[in-house]
Amino acid sequence: MSELTPVPAATVTLVRDGKHGLEVLMMQRNLQSAFVPGNYVFPGGAVDDQDATPDTSDLCAGLDDAGASKALGIGCGGLAYWVAAIRESFEESGLLLAYESGGNIVELIRDDVIERFSVHRRAVDEGNRSLAAIMREEGLRIAVDQLVYFSHWITPVGAPRRYDTRFFVAEAPLAQASLHDNRETISHVWIHPGAALDQHRAGGFKMRTPTVRTLEQFASFEHAASLLKAMRAQRDVPAILPRISKDGRRLLPGDAGYEDAVGTGAAGKWQ
Repeated sequence: MSELTPVPAATVTLVRDGKHGLEVLMMQRNLQSAFVPGNYVFPGGAVDDQDATPDTSDLCAGLDDAGASKALGIGCGGLAYWVAAIRESFEESGLLLAYESGGNIVELIRDDVIERFSVHRRAVDEGNRSLAAIMREEGLRIAVDQLVYFSHWITPVGAPRRYDTRFFVAEAPLAQASLHDNRETISHVWIHPGAALDQHRAGGFKMRTPTVRTLEQFASFEHAASLLKAMRAQRDVPAILPRISKDGRRLLPGDAGYEDAVGTGAAGKWQ
């Protein structure tokens, strides 16, 4: 069987300051999903063709494709990952990182505006309209400069589905409410990273390895501002390619046995 080429993908961890410190938005995948059913994840998904059109790039604020591609260490097309993360956030959580003409993040608090953007969200999610078309209609710009790139994970060789995923973090819009889509995601929760990890270790909060490692990285921060400052200060984001040992253990670079492990059918167990 030939090796699957990883699909380009992007995900965004949305954070905010809660009553008891830093909180992250976690979405629970549909229990009937073919991919990690029931797992708690961050909004995200595959980069699609509409994310990379010139029309979409023209609507991006504060970052162009050259700068985005340099940050990712690729020749071109990097800006599409930023756009995909924002599009997926809108589709899956209802939170839209976009600027109004005055430079503020769009507010979705009036009933008529909430309803209008709910229609937009369904249209984008169903593939009937592009995010760029919605932005032009509403006079908005895609707030790609709100995203901070901080991590890069590639699904192990041998897995039934493989993704080459760029991880971003952003502060959630203040004047918007999160709402799962009841299709790909069936519930959502704002939770402190440490609390999510505690529940995961107790067996009640299913998460994949990259999600767990992200929360471990975030758990020491008390506020969104300090977390974002630290992530912006990173100068190197290495690609992490887990491997699966013959006995099914998940191994990361630096783990004993990593260099000897190869992709096998057991990789399908990787989560």
